[in-house]
Amino acid sequence: MNLGTADVTGESPAAGLDTILERQRQAFLREGPPGAAVRRDRIDRLIAMVLDNTDAYVAALTGDFGTRSRTGTLFAEIMGMLTAVEYVRSQLTRWMRPRHPDRAARLYGIRAEVRPSPLGVVGIIGPWNFPLNLVILPAATAFAAGNRVMIKMSEITGNTAELTRRLAAQYFDETELSVVTGGPEVGAAFTELPFDHLFFTGSTRVGRLVQRAAAQNLVPVTLELGGKNPVVVAADADLDRAADRIARARMVNGGQVCVCPDYVLVPQDRMDCFVDALTGAWRRMFPEILGNDDYTAVVNTANYERIVGLIDDARARGARVESIAPAGEVLPDPSLRKIAPTVIRNVTDEMAIASEEVFGPVLTVLPYRELSEVVDYVNRRPAPLVAYWFGPDRADFRTFVANTRSGGVARNEFAIHMFPADAPFGGVGESGMGAYHGKAGFDTFSHYRTVVGTDLPVPITSLAAPPFGRWTGRLVGLALRNARRRAHRRLRTDE
Repeated sequence: MNLGTADVTGESPAAGLDTILERQRQAFLREGPPGAAVRRDRIDRLIAMVLDNTDAYVAALTGDFGTRSRTGTLFAEIMGMLTAVEYVRSQLTRWMRPRHPDRAARLYGIRAEVRPSPLGVVGIIGPWNFPLNLVILPAATAFAAGNRVMIKMSEITGNTAELTRRLAAQYFDETELSVVTGGPEVGAAFTELPFDHLFFTGSTRVGRLVQRAAAQNLVPVTLELGGKNPVVVAADADLDRAADRIARARMVNGGQVCVCPDYVLVPQDRMDCFVDALTGAWRRMFPEILGNDDYTAVVNTANYERIVGLIDDARARGARVESIAPAGEVLPDPSLRKIAPTVIRNVTDEMAIASEEVFGPVLTVLPYRELSEVVDYVNRRPAPLVAYWFGPDRADFRTFVANTRSGGVARNEFAIHMFPADAPFGGVGESGMGAYHGKAGFDTFSHYRTVVGTDLPVPITSLAAPPFGRWTGRLVGLALRNARRRAHRRLRTDE
């Protein structure tokens, strides 16, 4: 068995993973930090691995989901990451250059630089909703920073995982990139490895377990999690346009996206008009669902039953549930794992759907009277990965941004905060920690090492060692008096 691209389910997971990690670490130490040409070559092979096998990846992902649009798969899994990867590749030489802080210190014979250094071996744990995109993009960024990479693919999308494992062996030496498959035991063993950095995309619940396991080896982690993303429809928003875009955003990948809208806050006097526009948009989008190959199915039975359970719980507790099923179709359908777009009103806090991320084609709509109610409602809940606002860029929008927390903010469009190639992407609080995309990703997978030296004939900091002369005491006293005067002068100015 080639441990470099291993399915370790048939042996002790930790033993096989330890071997892969040790081979990568020894190669990293032996060869040293790679130059820009090597880094670009690794990125190029990674992208070639995907682009040379797009048909195979579409087939694998369709098999994993049951129903998934070819065009949607190509757009979201592949096209969506190419621009970001190309930007990282084009900028890595510039990012690799040392930075020279405090140039004025050269006048005193001190030279300083801050050098970005590769961490070593980076572990990446991928999710099932975009199992290709969300491992390739962080892997490319880790390569840009000069690291070796181990990837644990999600077992939920097993066809895609196995394909990636086989292809990685054709495009990479095992000491550069290793792709690991296997179930929960393998995943647990992977999180316990002494990586130089661990990058995880997935649920908040599993993110807690990942961080706990990594802490045993003091491994730094980046957690890209999820959350219940709010949408605010402003009082002066174009209601039809907002409803249409929100309807489309909720249905990307069948609603199985960490940045999908989860609940919508609408002015109380516009609730009925908004829901009518929302359901009308869904009916136009999906005149057929059961036989529609563009309508993404729920990934597996467990998630299908969880989503249906959330809907049933809300209905049983008094919520108003409207399923937008085409005429003549009986939905939800457990055999195809398809759930019609569903809008839920009159949601209260004791309903599970009020606190659990849906990750499916269901949207909660809530009324509000004043912006302060919106801010209070959002702030009483864990910080989401993204907050949406539909309406003009005016004072109320700026008030909302200033007084709420979220990983990012997008106005009038789905996920547009992810478009700028050099803008950091990440969560805050329960929606994650750390960031990547662009320079933020390069920084995540680098250690910034400060190197300072002097050729002065007299000591500087060693003056802090005893014995202390009379002049040293006088200098310290003078410096303290000056600092005290400055502090009090600033306080008087502030008053």
